[in-house]
Amino acid sequence: MSIIMFKFNESDCQFTHVNGLKLRYYDKGEGKPLLLLHGFPDDLTVWKKVIPILIDSGYRVIAFDQRGFGESDMLPSKKDYSIPLIVSDIPVLLDNLAIKEPIYLMGHDWGSVIAWAFCLAHPERVLASVAISVGHPESYRRSGISQKLFKGFYTLWFQLSGLAEWYLKAGGLKRWLKSYPEPEMAIQKMMRKGRLTAGLNWYRANLFTILFQAWPKCDVPTLSIWSDQDVFLTEKQVLDSKRYMTAEWDYFKVENTGHWIPLEQPAVLYKLALDWFEKNDFADIQQSH
Repeated sequence: MSIIMFKFNESDCQFTHVNGLKLRYYDKGEGKPLLLLHGFPDDLTVWKKVIPILIDSGYRVIAFDQRGFGESDMLPSKKDYSIPLIVSDIPVLLDNLAIKEPIYLMGHDWGSVIAWAFCLAHPERVLASVAISVGHPESYRRSGISQKLFKGFYTLWFQLSGLAEWYLKAGGLKRWLKSYPEPEMAIQKMMRKGRLTAGLNWYRANLFTILFQAWPKCDVPTLSIWSDQDVFLTEKQVLDSKRYMTAEWDYFKVENTGHWIPLEQPAVLYKLALDWFEKNDFADIQQSH
């Protein structure tokens, strides 16, 4: 890999108003727009090691703190964090940034869920997507007992409003994040007033939707990535995504890596994403039409 020239600086973040919320976002670089979506308990800085490489490679990189996270506004009710409402923030953000052309998209953890949902709701606005750790929502829904009760049991006890917050603040979050590359920083952010509840409300608002709602097939070319030491998600719920695709789909397993691939293996992730986006290049798609 060539020497990275661009440096990520969190102070370069700005704010914009989206659906009545003030959201913090990062927008740097020139070229084809690439939107990055973080998960729980992260914010846009989970991409800090990947962003410079992508910008140096000629992309306009946009990342933002999704509602309730980072420095973006929180909302009082769990219903404010339903997947459709979270997804609805993205078109408005893109419009605010005068991005009218189709984008490249990459999400991790909950950000991957939202990336899938955005592709399903707005396929015309996405050229190609990279979904990290989480498979197609229908694949996850049908993933079976190994995912639901073994690796994903935490999503059930996250439903216990008040009790879950108490446990996590009393040391449970540190234990839950034992494989996180920078646990103290993540914990410090979650300990701020209201932030932990806002993050948990993503789980609380969407439990029924994730477990019982049927999801359509995806028309957007998607690369799925999973890591073999992910303690939260099974490989099966990613591999079975192929069943729910009408567009091209591919898969890559990252070896000897935990759940937080953007922080643990940024160079590997960059190479995989770059190859996938170049394979689904805007110019090629334009010519095919």
